[in-house]
Amino acid sequence: MAGARAPYLGNMSETAEISLTAAAAARVAAIAGRQGKPAIFRLAVDGGGCAGFQYRFGLADAIEADDTAAVQDGVTLVVDEVSLDLVRGSAVDYVESLGGASFQVTNPNAASGCGCGTSFSI
Repeated sequence: MAGARAPYLGNMSETAEISLTAAAAARVAAIAGRQGKPAIFRLAVDGGGCAGFQYRFGLADAIEADDTAAVQDGVTLVVDEVSLDLVRGSAVDYVESLGGASFQVTNPNAASGCGCGTSFSI
């Protein structure tokens, strides 16, 4: 049946509500491999930071029932239902520059951000 979801996928999205670049997927895979964890990368939004909200990244042990997920090169990016409202349409990238390396979120919902790139406002 077209459009039907397997019952075990819960609320996982089949659309591109969030995305992970190839560079970010490669970095997550390397970190997860070194730590012996599954290649599941969680993006969450917390209150705080210099602009009102801040991104939180980390490896996850499992995909939760209310997560929206995107897969790139065998790596799964997951976002919880509450955070998704703030990051819908975003892309997570891994950027290396002279100033260092970091995961960065390109968020079309952010009205402004801070200089460090980890905090934003709506």
